[in-house]
Amino acid sequence: MSIRVGILGYGNLGKGVESAIAQNDDMELKAVFTRRNPENVKVRTAGVKVLQADELSHMQDELDVLILCGGSATDLPVQTPQYASMYNVVDSFDTHARIPEHFAAVDAAAKKAGKVSLISCGWDPGMFSLNRLYANCVLPEGKDYTFWGKGVSQGHSDAVRRIEGVKDCRQYTIPVEKAVEAVRSGSNPELTTREKHTRECFVVAEEGADLAKIENEIKTMPNYFSDYDTTVHFITEEEMKRDHSGLPHGGMVIRTGVTGMEKEHKHVIEYSLKLDSNPEFTGSVIVAYARAVSRMNKEGMSGCKTVFDVAPAYLSPKSAEELRAHML
Repeated sequence: MSIRVGILGYGNLGKGVESAIAQNDDMELKAVFTRRNPENVKVRTAGVKVLQADELSHMQDELDVLILCGGSATDLPVQTPQYASMYNVVDSFDTHARIPEHFAAVDAAAKKAGKVSLISCGWDPGMFSLNRLYANCVLPEGKDYTFWGKGVSQGHSDAVRRIEGVKDCRQYTIPVEKAVEAVRSGSNPELTTREKHTRECFVVAEEGADLAKIENEIKTMPNYFSDYDTTVHFITEEEMKRDHSGLPHGGMVIRTGVTGMEKEHKHVIEYSLKLDSNPEFTGSVIVAYARAVSRMNKEGMSGCKTVFDVAPAYLSPKSAEELRAHML
């Protein structure tokens, strides 16, 4: 019997989740829920209903898991606890500093409902988190490094679009190769924010806008660009559409450490991703964990979980016997 999935939110991530479900034979997309007018939302999976988000108040018997595709700033802190009281849910909450409080709110709701919720699922937090944990356990004496990119930062791109005179923007986060190589050498360098990443902005400006003023506002923007070496390119709308329409991303988690009674041997553990589509890859991770959430709840589990709490076998459609025979 297929795992019945609902999607709340049909932006880039919601579409990525939809495409991932289509690649998993044991999962079925039952409905897409939206705060927009459903008549204006066209999904790509034949026969799937588009419904108002309010319909979720009475569809508990029709879904095994609900995937929440809203934003971490304002949507998920409200939506995940709300729907955890009714459904097994998965979200991609990625505000690292607020994960503990988000977990507590969701855990209380899920336990009361007897449901399983999984938060902060994707590639960071998510896959990168797992690899940081594994590497720390294997090399307890060592140092962690995380690099992001080269890829489009949607949050930073949105921040630039809010500047007066900016029509559109794509902002790329780029690891500094010199810093990456220093880490891979095992020398355990101490790196500042500026030394680890650069930022590159491709901006379409409004006609007649003050380009120098825009560039200065970008480079001095606190929390986004002021701590980085930032390059700004002004381009046309045609160039933006031709060269920057995709949403690539990626990065790497590296841990360097030592072993031996005299700590004489150095080791480097590295996990890296190179993604053509950030939302489609994130959606693929989420769908695998949606399978796990459904299984865990059927086994009687409840409460909030993170990727740290899910055994790898729960992610796979293969049986334990198949996994032992072919992947162990």
